[in-house]
Amino acid sequence: MKRRLYRTWLHYAGLTLVGLVMVYPLIWLFFASFKSNQEIFGSTKLLPTEYIWNSYKLGWRGNGSSDFRVFFINTFQMTVPTVVFTILSSTLVGYGFARFRFPWKKPMFLIMISSMMLPNAVIIIPRYLLFKNFGWLNSYYPFIIPAAFATSAFFIFMMVQFFRGLPKELDESAIMDGCNSFTTLTRVLLPLTTPALFSVGIFQFIWTWNDFYNSLIYISSVSKFTVALGLRMSLDTSSSVPWNQIMAMSIVSIIPCIVIFFLAQKYFVEGIATTGIKG
Repeated sequence: MKRRLYRTWLHYAGLTLVGLVMVYPLIWLFFASFKSNQEIFGSTKLLPTEYIWNSYKLGWRGNGSSDFRVFFINTFQMTVPTVVFTILSSTLVGYGFARFRFPWKKPMFLIMISSMMLPNAVIIIPRYLLFKNFGWLNSYYPFIIPAAFATSAFFIFMMVQFFRGLPKELDESAIMDGCNSFTTLTRVLLPLTTPALFSVGIFQFIWTWNDFYNSLIYISSVSKFTVALGLRMSLDTSSSVPWNQIMAMSIVSIIPCIVIFFLAQKYFVEGIATTGIKG
């Protein structure tokens, strides 16, 4: 009994230590937002010797032409539709691959999975030229429209795995009750896929919210900048970079992702575990 208790405490101590190591950069980032540039780069102390309380207020103002209120609104305008369309399209396509038989199903599924191995650097130029011909540059369409057509193989695969883990007897019972394939999805299967839907939504929200590379490629107007681009622009506004303001806005920028994750943590963990073990 004592040995088991000792092992339990040892495990908790190890997990606590690992957790502190993982969280320490965020803790340092928070306290660095109250330090001066000299103390940030000249001291290894965690706590500042002299607190600068106006870093969040000054950082929120941005460069004068656009403040972070505009950047946050822009990011939500880009992220929320992308997340919604990703969930809808991935669910429909995953349901089709998991439950229906149609010609060329296996080759199409193989091609879809193979697209996950394509690095973004390979497809960025063709996508840019395509979106340029569509007239979508300097807008959020390059993020929203592809999400509506299930262009992310990772999320499709997650939904396929989850649907395959649901008993097919549910479909048969729904058909006997007069449901067609669509009502079977919406009334029977969809309520059971809540963990997977939350997992897809959280992943897509965090990835889109933090996306810097694609936003830099497709968006050119400062008035349409996202939070990631706004942070980068703050480094170019003056010769002397106010790093405490950059740290402050970095803390503010990650708050939505942290809130979304912890609010849906239960469903997220369940969705990841289920899509990983069912096949």
